[in-house]
Amino acid sequence: MRARATAGCDARDRGRAPGHPLFLRSASIEWDAVPPDSLARAIPAVTTLDTLRFEAPVTLFAGENGTGKSTLLEALAVALGFDRHGGTRHYRLAQDRGGDDLSAAMRLTRGPLRPQTGYFFRAESFTDVARAADGYGTVFSDTGRSLLDRSHGEGFLDFLQAFDGVGLFLMDEPEAALSAQRQLALLRHIVLAARAGSQFVIASHSPILLGCPGAQILGFDDGRIEPIDYEQTESYRVTRLFLEDRASLLRHLLEE
Repeated sequence: MRARATAGCDARDRGRAPGHPLFLRSASIEWDAVPPDSLARAIPAVTTLDTLRFEAPVTLFAGENGTGKSTLLEALAVALGFDRHGGTRHYRLAQDRGGDDLSAAMRLTRGPLRPQTGYFFRAESFTDVARAADGYGTVFSDTGRSLLDRSHGEGFLDFLQAFDGVGLFLMDEPEAALSAQRQLALLRHIVLAARAGSQFVIASHSPILLGCPGAQILGFDDGRIEPIDYEQTESYRVTRLFLEDRASLLRHLLEE
């Protein structure tokens, strides 16, 4: 059995905002309560984790596809009381209980304050949330239009920016339908909300969102979860390589 780790910041205490009362301080997994056939047990980075410590108002999960970012984020969202398809705590969309075995084994340590608001955002099931919002009679856009009547990217941004209160927000690949300019708009929203007291946990491949100042970045590559610097993320390294030497990279990539 692999030795399991505690993922958090080192002695340098990266990204901590002094005096920021985090709503969520840590999440521990009681592996004896996770069924032997759970899909979570097949993800190396997840199986090495005992306790995930949140050290900053913005925590970013970075890593290649299949490394467990979304699996862990979904389990965390369900443990917090959100529907695994997304939405606020009032949304109930899932018809099955798939994936709940990891969340049931999760134990959360919360801060002294409770968030005023919050949501779990999943790019892949956003349409389900938008359709449910229409059914609930909820309007997230200043235009008064349904999220389904907006372009995909506009709908994403309308939803993500619609919450004014200090809250706890979880996002799974929010950049999926956003242009680079809209990603910058979302980054600004996240930074300003975090400064006002909100907390974010975000899984992302975006070199723009991963560049959030003061964020705690947890890398999921190499079969473990560990704190990394922005420049160590694969998203940054590949993007920088492409921008600085596009011709050489494409020539190497397209060689037969």
